[in-house]
Amino acid sequence: MKTQPQRHDTLKKIVDLVEGIDIAMLTTEDADGRLLSRPMAALELDANGSFWFFTSEQSAKAHQLERVNLAFSDEDAATYVSISGRGLLVHDQAHIDRLWTPAAKPWFPNGKDDPDLVLLRIDTELAEYWDANGSRMVRLLALAASAVSGRPVGLGEHDVIRNPDRPAAPRQRSLIGE
Repeated sequence: MKTQPQRHDTLKKIVDLVEGIDIAMLTTEDADGRLLSRPMAALELDANGSFWFFTSEQSAKAHQLERVNLAFSDEDAATYVSISGRGLLVHDQAHIDRLWTPAAKPWFPNGKDDPDLVLLRIDTELAEYWDANGSRMVRLLALAASAVSGRPVGLGEHDVIRNPDRPAAPRQRSLIGE
């Protein structure tokens, strides 16, 4: 995945954590409220904290972009990142040309000029991460110390990051009997 320097210092941590993790699980919500996840190859993380993917304009996910989540996981490094935001389809041939890779050809047999190919931009509103020490031995010792002490000890860093440019919009909830 290509990464650009972030406009906000708060988002730099996301770049550090997801760099080298090229596959994310994209979760969307269908019309019946079911959560659906699928693996997606991340192509770019732009300067605004938005992730870019190729997708089919005809796919179901292309119509489920109001609320989305990206989950990145690197088990070996004990790094886990959850990105909440919104998605948008973008028709920009120059951007497609810049991000095109032959690895996308099986999904888009007509190449970068495939009429069904569009860009999917996921705008980060909120990111939550867990980042433990990369050493399995250190993690095992921290887990043992936590068990003995009855509280988390040395299990790593956890934080929530908000994108200052994209505050999360409150979701409207319906109550039974309204």
